[in-house]
Amino acid sequence: MARWQNKQTSTNWKLPTIIIISTLLTFMFIIPTLIVIPFTGDDSTQASVETETASNLAEEKDISLESPFDVHVLRTESNEVEQVPLEEYVTHVVASEMPADFEIEALKAQALAARTFIVRFLMQENREELAGGADVKDTVQHQVYKNTDELRQVWGSDYHWKIDKITEAVAATQGQIITYSNEPITASFFSTSNGYTENSEDYWTDQLPYLRSVESPWDEEISPKFIDQKIFTVADLEDKLNIDLSNSVEDFQLTRTESKRVDTATIGGKTFSGRDIRDYLQLPSSDFTITRKDDHYVFTTKGNGHGVGMSQYGANGMAQEGKSYEEIIEHYYQGVQVSTLEQATPTLLAKK
Repeated sequence: MARWQNKQTSTNWKLPTIIIISTLLTFMFIIPTLIVIPFTGDDSTQASVETETASNLAEEKDISLESPFDVHVLRTESNEVEQVPLEEYVTHVVASEMPADFEIEALKAQALAARTFIVRFLMQENREELAGGADVKDTVQHQVYKNTDELRQVWGSDYHWKIDKITEAVAATQGQIITYSNEPITASFFSTSNGYTENSEDYWTDQLPYLRSVESPWDEEISPKFIDQKIFTVADLEDKLNIDLSNSVEDFQLTRTESKRVDTATIGGKTFSGRDIRDYLQLPSSDFTITRKDDHYVFTTKGNGHGVGMSQYGANGMAQEGKSYEEIIEHYYQGVQVSTLEQATPTLLAKK
């Protein structure tokens, strides 16, 4: 009886021990496995992301921009001069002048316009001398230019895909400019047309054969800048235009150019050009109508910009329809050719 009790006591002691050991083994081997499994999936995903990123970086390395000379850009805020390789300058001008989410063919067309502008400008013998030996300013006086740090600040987390897309557009057109009779053109551009572009002599003074009024029907549908209104009090209008509206002039005499923009406007007995009205009142466009409501004048405008040359939103509309950058260029700049720097500017290249 005592032996049986001892045996039973031993058995009773061993059973909890086995359970404890089994439990410990479970925690040691099974639980860690369960813990590791979810993270294994994440590591796999991370590896995939890293592989994709590496692939993208490899593709980026295949895009090489070769510049025959540098552009010296006067940074107006710091009054310092940045020396920038031509194609890098073009890339940053396109990034500063046109939305990166535009179609790639529109970005290519903008790259050609930007490159042609700077090349023609550098070929001018009597251009304005700037501080520090700079070639151009970074403002709309020439072309808007933001460097890498500034673009990162503007774009934030979108910087990489935007600069990659624009670099691709510039690389596809590098070394190309727009010419007329073997000379680089004045490659003017603007945001949004009123449905037409403007003849050069109707806004500026020179009549250029390639800057002719052409239809641009895409802008009205796709540009958020197509219609705008500005309201002025009688006092505002009198002050800005230096006129007297005390005679309660109700009718405004407006004449229009071929592109339907205002050529002349007679207000308060004084006649202005449409361009002057746009400048004095800071209107988006010189295509405007005027209505009076009580003691206020409402100026309703169509389009955004001077209207001469390539409409950027129009270019994007053409690209959305499947047009190439060459077709966009040939539409907005009449009778031109796409040439290389070597063909059109051997003298400039020799100087640089």
